[in-house]
Amino acid sequence: MSRLHAPAPGGPAVSVVVPTLNEAAVLGRTLGALPPGFAEVIVADGGSTDATVAIAQAHGARVTVSPPGRGPQMNAGAAAAKGDVLLFLHADTVLPADAPARIAAALAETGAVAGAFLLGIESSDPRLAFIARAANLRTRLTRVPYGDQASFVRRAAFDAAGGFPDVPIMEDVELGRRLKRLGRIVVVPARVRTSARRWEREGVVRTTLRNAALVTLYLLGVHPRRLARWYGHVRGPKA
Repeated sequence: MSRLHAPAPGGPAVSVVVPTLNEAAVLGRTLGALPPGFAEVIVADGGSTDATVAIAQAHGARVTVSPPGRGPQMNAGAAAAKGDVLLFLHADTVLPADAPARIAAALAETGAVAGAFLLGIESSDPRLAFIARAANLRTRLTRVPYGDQASFVRRAAFDAAGGFPDVPIMEDVELGRRLKRLGRIVVVPARVRTSARRWEREGVVRTTLRNAALVTLYLLGVHPRRLARWYGHVRGPKA
């Protein structure tokens, strides 16, 4: 039994689900940094053509393959998972070392059905530090985290909410809104570390303004498929 398959004594059995599509450049670091105490790791691949699958298997993860799309991929991973709790972790996001204990404590709170970590962005750019602070304030106020905050959910609540919707973007926000109707979403007072690669590639101002527009239009009732057509096929907002 590897360290990735040793549930913490007394805590819930947590299955880690990592959606991937050609993530060979970052996946090894994320899986290698996983702390002990998780029941299993499932890499939910969308048909990678690079070394993603080989890297996942080398780190002891099980691999599911489905058509590309973050929501359908994560649903496929969840369907294969055996844990009582599902943790959805982006391939470029590193958990804190005490994540299993933090998850157990969060779900032990009265009425808790799900939770997420605070966002940390790996960059020395002060603009991204400000964006992370703003994202964390938003999460505390709305209790609806984004996907790069390592959201976790009781399997029963995930199933009751219908899993992730099959939409090209906003699948994380929609699931969070559904889960809020079922119980509390706890914000864990510890940060994940997510890559700044999207902001660096697309520009900090452009990415931030686009993300704000996407979320605003979605909350105003614009369907995610229309948003994807308007903005191109993006994978969802980064903070």
